[in-house]
Amino acid sequence: MFLADGPSVRCDVQVGAPVERVWELVTDIALPTLLSPELRRVAWLDGADRPVPGARFEGHNHHPMLGEWRTVSHVVELDAPRVFAWVVTDADGRYGEATLDPAKPMASWRYELQAEGDGTRLRQTALIGPGRNGVTLAVERRPDREEEIVAFRLKELRAGMEATLHGVKRLAEEGRRH
Repeated sequence: MFLADGPSVRCDVQVGAPVERVWELVTDIALPTLLSPELRRVAWLDGADRPVPGARFEGHNHHPMLGEWRTVSHVVELDAPRVFAWVVTDADGRYGEATLDPAKPMASWRYELQAEGDGTRLRQTALIGPGRNGVTLAVERRPDREEEIVAFRLKELRAGMEATLHGVKRLAEEGRRH
């Protein structure tokens, strides 16, 4: 797969808890800082304190090969308790020209929840690009290895998403706050 193909990864898990409980967890933007291997801290911006369409939040990330960077995410879809989606922008220009334009995201993320029996099917999707990002830089340095670079990043994203989803599952099924 190439960057121009819009590489994405999708993971899902069956959670033995009601949709409302799972929704409470996935819309807590701070929770992934406890579960994700990359996201270190987050904060709402512009006076927001919860996800609403157009709300923004700042994320601080770390990766062993890329170091640390800051992003600004924009909530682009919220359909409680079914869909929570946001796009990530390169506010500081780490990977090219700085942008807060949600139409030029480094990545797009989405949670989808669906009631299934007594529980919830929780799905998370991540799409790389179309804006510049760390994968773009790696491909520019080694264009002959683009497919390998993209596959490696998708594998990393999948591992992080699975860790996050299984953490949400554990918390939801335990029925306690994190």
